[in-house]
Amino acid sequence: MILAIDIGTTSAKAALFDLGGRCLALERRSIQGRMGNSPLEQEIDPREWKRALYELVAGLSSGRSSGLSDLRCIAVSGNGPTLFPVDEAGEPLYRALTWMDRRAFEESKELKVALGRELDPAFNLPKALWFKNHREAIYAGTRYFASCPEYICALLTGRWVSFLPAPGYEAIIWDDRSLDLLGLDKEKFPPFLPLGAVVGGVSDPAAATMGLPKGTPVVAGGPDFIVSLIGTATTSPRRACNRSGTSEGINLCWEKGLPRHKGLLYMPHVVAPYENISGVISSSGRALTWYMEKVQKASIDQGEFFALVSKASAGAEGLIFLPYLAGERAPIWDPKARACFIGLSLRHGGAEMARAVLESIGFAMRDVMELMASTGAKVAELRVTGQPSGNAVLNRIKADITQVPIRVPEFKEAELLGDLCVALTALGQFPDPATAAESLVIINECYEPDPLLKDLYDELFGLYRRSYRSLKDVFSGLSELSRKSGEM
Repeated sequence: MILAIDIGTTSAKAALFDLGGRCLALERRSIQGRMGNSPLEQEIDPREWKRALYELVAGLSSGRSSGLSDLRCIAVSGNGPTLFPVDEAGEPLYRALTWMDRRAFEESKELKVALGRELDPAFNLPKALWFKNHREAIYAGTRYFASCPEYICALLTGRWVSFLPAPGYEAIIWDDRSLDLLGLDKEKFPPFLPLGAVVGGVSDPAAATMGLPKGTPVVAGGPDFIVSLIGTATTSPRRACNRSGTSEGINLCWEKGLPRHKGLLYMPHVVAPYENISGVISSSGRALTWYMEKVQKASIDQGEFFALVSKASAGAEGLIFLPYLAGERAPIWDPKARACFIGLSLRHGGAEMARAVLESIGFAMRDVMELMASTGAKVAELRVTGQPSGNAVLNRIKADITQVPIRVPEFKEAELLGDLCVALTALGQFPDPATAAESLVIINECYEPDPLLKDLYDELFGLYRRSYRSLKDVFSGLSELSRKSGEM
């Protein structure tokens, strides 16, 4: 058996697979995050990940007469860029600053001056610099800076490493030159380990605590967005993966050589010689839970939410929602952006507001994809993954707004399937993860765009884009006002 573990932002999941790729069991646990003193501060206690790990393993082993004794390999992935410090004993010294955390915007400016290149506050280097600038005692006591999946691997093996998805990713993680120029201590940053490498074997303490077979190899699955590319077989040019969950990630596989746009990220694909062109939308799925919790005051669940959406017509009666609840990354890269409804009138009710929130996901995706297309990288199909990927209402809206076919894999937990492909490769069952993915990923649902809605959504998308541009200065002023209020 193979154990695949993925620690997301709001939920952690793990699955047992046989060597043929069949899922034998799947467990899920919720993760509780917290907001800091401002909307820019999004944190998680790493002990939440530890609790989830223990519960996932216990859940998978319960009811099995032999427990997990026949486990052959463990593959681990998790959310990022998320960063936190640990001490000599591997205990967290501070809450993890999640990938949604944008508090290090001043450090991002400092980094641009020192390195001559831009790096959003969400990434690792600005966050590490924030700890040095604002938490001096914690920085001084830090043995290592770690991200989510590396912490899980350390709990399993006792070894601290940093995951490197492919050569070239150092630019958005860290490298020796950047650490030197920023005055950050190199010894606080663990050595890199490539995708699919064995971190180590399950340690004596982990075996005793979790009931795992001692010495079982633990493999570096990498950041969740990387393994989701593998788990959807987004391994050929013009295929894109749409990771749907707390955030919305668009990752497009493409040949190298196209002109680049600063609103997008360009990194090596895990399949050489291709490139991964990506844009991450900060709070798409989180906007849905926000609406249910804050606007509806938890009076409806997701099923009722989507039923409410279905009562409103396409276009939500001319109502637009900007989903910038945690600032925004691609394509505007504005940590001060705010969410808002635009066009509210007395004729709008809960159904129209719910539909506007849902349609904002499609508009945010199209914003990224049109920027890609402007450089010549046009998405031919979107392979969706994550819990919402099985929802017909959401998939239909995405297809109609983006005017791109939506493909839904049979096994919808792409991170876990990607981990499986990495583990099978490490065991020698496949020559590489891409070959494993082509064999194991099965598409069983397709949503084609409705041509009759093209003109409506073209017009609404134009207004969506203009709305942000018109309100950008207002958002900046509100963000500054919020910062001052927090200091009082």
